[in-house]
Amino acid sequence: MSGIRTSRLEKRYGDRTVLHELDLTVQSGEIFALLGPNGSGKTTLFRILSTLIAPDGGEAEVGGCDVVRDPSGVRTKIGVVFQSPSLDKKLTVRENLKYGGALYGLHGEELRARITNASAALRLDEKLDEIVETLSGGQQRRAEIAKCLLARPEILLLDEPSTGLDPSARIDLWTVLVRLREEHGMTIVFTSHLMDESAKADRVAILNSGRLIACDSPEQLLQTTGPEILRVATREEEMVAKFLRDECALSPQIIDGEVRAATPAAHAIAARVTTALASVVLSTTVSKPTLEDVFLFQTGCRFHE
Repeated sequence: MSGIRTSRLEKRYGDRTVLHELDLTVQSGEIFALLGPNGSGKTTLFRILSTLIAPDGGEAEVGGCDVVRDPSGVRTKIGVVFQSPSLDKKLTVRENLKYGGALYGLHGEELRARITNASAALRLDEKLDEIVETLSGGQQRRAEIAKCLLARPEILLLDEPSTGLDPSARIDLWTVLVRLREEHGMTIVFTSHLMDESAKADRVAILNSGRLIACDSPEQLLQTTGPEILRVATREEEMVAKFLRDECALSPQIIDGEVRAATPAAHAIAARVTTALASVVLSTTVSKPTLEDVFLFQTGCRFHE
């Protein structure tokens, strides 16, 4: 069993509850995104799953092992890539992997073989003898993952894996993660605050203020808002919202001087609003929904608020 399950999971810091009875299941072999703004609880959940901290209530199992009763068992199942780099930048990639392997109790021919396999999987064969600080950000991130692969984990946990990477390096990193899942059947769970990155996952769990507000495939999540999003910029938000409710039978939201509504007839309604309220409408926009729209319609606030 290489999945993850939490049941009524809770974590508190003093009087502040940062995880509220979280129920979550990650299937074996999934690429699973934990998406949320700062303070949403995703990093706390990551730390519980990686056995860095214990929950204050509920249960969590990783690879069939309980994080409280059997943390050592969990650690045999996982590889962890933290947001902060763990490589020694003054050493070569090979030296970092050798020291990392030694921490797993590997040595001799077995360690050399695993370094060869891990570097091949991450396309670092030609970089093994280069100093880490001379590598690009994307190559350094791949070296971090290669170090985790030495223990041949069933589950790979990554905390904000694309932090500091340029768009090209982020695409390259994603290609590597997909290959790991396809070739090794690995379960991959990553935290992120990036919408486009999370939308590539098999499923996305959206967290806000320690609560799970939605969890499904990106395609299914986007369907919850409707096929199109109408945005109306105006200085008379209440007037526009009332028109959309009374005349168009919509359920608009007012966000920062903008009125939003999900509707399959967004273009037609945009024309109606512009004609009927020409004196107060500054502009109208119609777009396909994004995961940020899912978050907004579930919470009533923007993602980064």
